[in-house]
Amino acid sequence: MNILVINAGSSSLKYQLMNPETGALLAKGLCERIGIDGKFTYKPQVEGKEKLDAIDVAMPTHSEAIQTVLNALVDEKNGVIASMDEIEAVGHRVVHGGESFASSVLIDDAVMAAIEECTPLAPLHNPANIIGIEACKAVLGDKVPQVAVFDTAFHQTMPEHAYIYAVPYEYYENDKIRRYGFHGTSHRYVSKRAAEILGKDPAELKIVSCHLGNGSSLAAVSGGRCVDTSMGMTPLAGLPMGTRAGDMDAGVVEFIANKYGYTVSETLNILNKKSGVLGVSGVSSDFRDLESAFKEGNHRAGLALDIFAYRVRKMIAEYAAAMGGVDVVLFTAGVGENSAGTRADILKGLEFMGITCDAEKNKVRGEERIISKDGAPVTVMVVPTNEELMIAMDTMEIARG
Repeated sequence: MNILVINAGSSSLKYQLMNPETGALLAKGLCERIGIDGKFTYKPQVEGKEKLDAIDVAMPTHSEAIQTVLNALVDEKNGVIASMDEIEAVGHRVVHGGESFASSVLIDDAVMAAIEECTPLAPLHNPANIIGIEACKAVLGDKVPQVAVFDTAFHQTMPEHAYIYAVPYEYYENDKIRRYGFHGTSHRYVSKRAAEILGKDPAELKIVSCHLGNGSSLAAVSGGRCVDTSMGMTPLAGLPMGTRAGDMDAGVVEFIANKYGYTVSETLNILNKKSGVLGVSGVSSDFRDLESAFKEGNHRAGLALDIFAYRVRKMIAEYAAAMGGVDVVLFTAGVGENSAGTRADILKGLEFMGITCDAEKNKVRGEERIISKDGAPVTVMVVPTNEELMIAMDTMEIARG
């Protein structure tokens, strides 16, 4: 059963065409720097087909990105399927399901309406998810099942004291204002994979999972269950990210709005789209651009990187405290998997907890590897995420049902 998996982020879109039954992967790739200077990567996994490696493609929005993916899959010369009829179901990563969705679901009009209702909670992502669903439906028609896999599902195991905010309780009762968390599909996959690599039962491990990229979050995973996570009711909470401010004094919203005459929505737009490492550096939301600028002497680019590493470092210690210890710290996602420098900066100063970084082992990009020093009490790992596989498996099960 061929499943097309669409995983749209705030400035990127991963895709895979796979058969989760056999494990066969037909094609995969990435649209990145959407809205900046679009780069498209297409990697057919069929002999004789040529790949495209980060070529320039105009992708001002996610609509153009998804159309580029579909065109590549059926390309007469290098496509891996003859027509769209060979795509039997589509699985979509959807960021926010509120309390309406605690598991993956078959998409219908009611589900689309519910996803739309959650847009204010995930203003950077849910619109992109909706665009992906609508674009696939326009090309493939109504006969191809489409499934929504929600990032919030994995975090539903958090205890009340972790997800309830210290505001009047009626706001939770009446409006469901609470911590939801995101990147759940990624945290679920990498925590399970880490246990497999170590030959351990997930029930035996206390893991701090660091999903670091343009959007970033940490999760405390104890016994295979999420007990805390850094993002909140919206993806704006937690760490500073590519364009998001992360945790900060809520009074800043009122101050900015009053001083500059902005509405609350306009102020939150600044915190969502113009803040984070972009806002501090004034250079870019892409960590690679920041590293290059810092090497050229740009102080603010270096400051943005320092702030990010400092905040991740503090949260690792915080989550170890929440679980009463830590056995594994793992890095995943674009920055976590590929930036040895960022990993090393984050781990500095955590030696007192038994968390170490071996400089030679840390010279790795996008590969599973233990990077802690030999004999260290805490295992530090790089584990590339595979959200697409988790999405494909859920999609196959639901589409068959």
